[in-house]
Amino acid sequence: TGQPKGVEIPHQALVNFLWSIRQEPGCSARDIMLSVTTISFDIFGLELYVPLLAGARVEIASRAVAMDGRQLRTLCEAVRPTIMQATPATWRMLIAAGWLGSEQLTVLCGGEALPPDLATQILERCCALWNMYGPTETTIWSTIEEIERTDREITIGRPIANTDVYILDQFLQPVPVGVSGELYIGGHGLARGYRGRPELTQDRFIPHPFSTEPLAKLYRTGDL
Repeated sequence: TGQPKGVEIPHQALVNFLWSIRQEPGCSARDIMLSVTTISFDIFGLELYVPLLAGARVEIASRAVAMDGRQLRTLCEAVRPTIMQATPATWRMLIAAGWLGSEQLTVLCGGEALPPDLATQILERCCALWNMYGPTETTIWSTIEEIERTDREITIGRPIANTDVYILDQFLQPVPVGVSGELYIGGHGLARGYRGRPELTQDRFIPHPFSTEPLAKLYRTGDL
């Protein structure tokens, strides 16, 4: 989709993310994670490290299987995962292939907006569904929300551990409820900046206007 730009993620940011996700949505030694994400996509970090941190089992699907709905359905039925993370596009592909789901499965969905009709279809096939949001610049996911059948709308939820999210106007002031603004993210998940791109780093990682720490930053997501 263009010229790639690398972000420098410190160990603290990744560790904070992993421990937060291990607590909620949660992962224990009894879990089985089916990993379908390519290793070059940042969300693969959840699929690899969270189960290892918890002593759980990881089954890694090949690219050929992960991109073929019927083969992926067969693998799901064989592995019987208790946790699986994928984009809405992958969940749609799996459902179209006749996947029936499992009462033991926790579904993690992110990378794109989660449409209400897809959420309904997934909820019929799992025990829990979590919607997740976050840019790579703030380490994989920054907010999470468990989606219930009774929800009238699907939101990106609330910040994970040690993370702050602000909705600000053009003057970096919080907007009132009901008024749109830009999402800014702060806390332990922030990258150091863009690799070899100091001007871009300065533009997107701004001084934190609400922090007492002199070096604290906020990441300007560009998302409304």
